[in-house]
Amino acid sequence: MLKSTFYLLLGFVFFASISCQSKDEKIKVLIVDGQNNHVVWPKSTIMMKQYLEETGVFQVDISRTQFLNKSETFSEWLALADVPKGVEGKPKTDPGFNPDFSKYDVVISNFGWQAASWSEKTKAEFETYVNNGGGFVSVHAADNSFPEWKAYNKMIAIGGWGNRNEKDGPYLYVDKDNMPKRDYTEGAAGSHGPKEPFLVTTYNKEHPITKGMPDSWMHTSDECYAFLRGPAENVTILATALSSKKAPELEQKEPVVMAIDYGKGRVFHTTLGHDTTSFECVGFITLLRRGVEWAATGQVVNNEMPEDFPTAQKTASRSFKVQK
Repeated sequence: MLKSTFYLLLGFVFFASISCQSKDEKIKVLIVDGQNNHVVWPKSTIMMKQYLEETGVFQVDISRTQFLNKSETFSEWLALADVPKGVEGKPKTDPGFNPDFSKYDVVISNFGWQAASWSEKTKAEFETYVNNGGGFVSVHAADNSFPEWKAYNKMIAIGGWGNRNEKDGPYLYVDKDNMPKRDYTEGAAGSHGPKEPFLVTTYNKEHPITKGMPDSWMHTSDECYAFLRGPAENVTILATALSSKKAPELEQKEPVVMAIDYGKGRVFHTTLGHDTTSFECVGFITLLRRGVEWAATGQVVNNEMPEDFPTAQKTASRSFKVQK
């Protein structure tokens, strides 16, 4: 009896130690970038890395294509990524861009419009990674990327530009009855009005990413994407905004925060994040942290709302400074 009790206690201590070790282990994140029409990308990659790591929950690496595009304006931020120096020029496929996705819990794309295709090998490995349970996060112009890549378009659910049209799937929005609408009208995908602050409305209040968020909050000056279309499969709309590109009487709300299932993988897709101003929004920072955690783990443990979160009447920002 004493011997059995001893082994029982020994087993409890063993499994408890494993549990504690697992709990303390950081979420491994990979940001991929190198080609984006949004010239802020060398800086916004560093901003995302710091926003995540300063929580103490995430460990972030960066993988970058050798061939860069639109990197000059914020070139002083390139070296902070601690990756080999690239070559600026027109978008060009980098055959050497082949991250080991399996080492990470979640991958964030900071690519954009007209980014050159990844190699077939890298695309296949990424598809396998997400399909088998890897997390993926698409930020702003990442939903402009890779219009010919069918699996990628299923991962992001909807996208814009890149000659996307009715052949790629329906428009997706929330209609005047506050219901998700898949609209098969012919037309090009992707549009936005001038950069301006706009109201974000929480559409799904039960999802781990948006649970506890206010009914609505003011986002700092940003592009509000509209007329996005794609496969629109296995997608849950989490938050919406009204676009100035549509007549107000239509009462069509654009998805700006989404969660998508792809195989066993989870995808967090936000259309927010055009430039430094939008990245400094406390709402954006909060969504990024929650979305990355959910994509990686399926839950959001760190879900306390920050005291400086924006209200329905007022934006809230944090001036970004690099931590030494």
